[in-house]
Amino acid sequence: MNILETILGAQSGAAAQQLGQQFGLDQRQVSTALSALVPALAAGFQRNMSSTQGLESLVSALGGGQHQRYVDDVSALSRPDTIADGNGILGHIFGSKDVSRHVATRAAAQTGIGESVLKAMLPVVAAMMMGTMSKNVAQSGMTNAGGGPGGETLLGMLTPMLDSNRDGSMVDDVIGMIGRFTGR
Repeated sequence: MNILETILGAQSGAAAQQLGQQFGLDQRQVSTALSALVPALAAGFQRNMSSTQGLESLVSALGGGQHQRYVDDVSALSRPDTIADGNGILGHIFGSKDVSRHVATRAAAQTGIGESVLKAMLPVVAAMMMGTMSKNVAQSGMTNAGGGPGGETLLGMLTPMLDSNRDGSMVDDVIGMIGRFTGR
């Protein structure tokens, strides 16, 4: 299961429903917003995972943080500390607020959902992605991002989001996605 499907199905859909209530969106709009935001976030995570230091940092954060609460407790999604944590995650994966703003602008153009709504939603979705990956790490017993016995790798969760042309290689897709989001 890819990360978008996991987020949409978290708590039998209650997490997506909470996002709708929190941001004034119906379920279709939540799904559309997540479909636009999650691939951009996945590309950022993938870019960070491409360096040994970034990969180790992510695995450490997944193992040491309390990120699972973002998918296990839907009430956590509306808390100020979730937004603060999500903004920290965005800072790590995108490196600047300008990239986050650009992601929201592009997602607004793709979805027709207001840019201000998507900007506000982005840190919560980032926190949910960390929660999803953290939960996957805990359930599979992974000690590194390469996976463990019978466990799905982090890369396996992100790859379906990143290989948009389904050519078996996500490299061209990630490069294009990063270029679009950074304006290069």
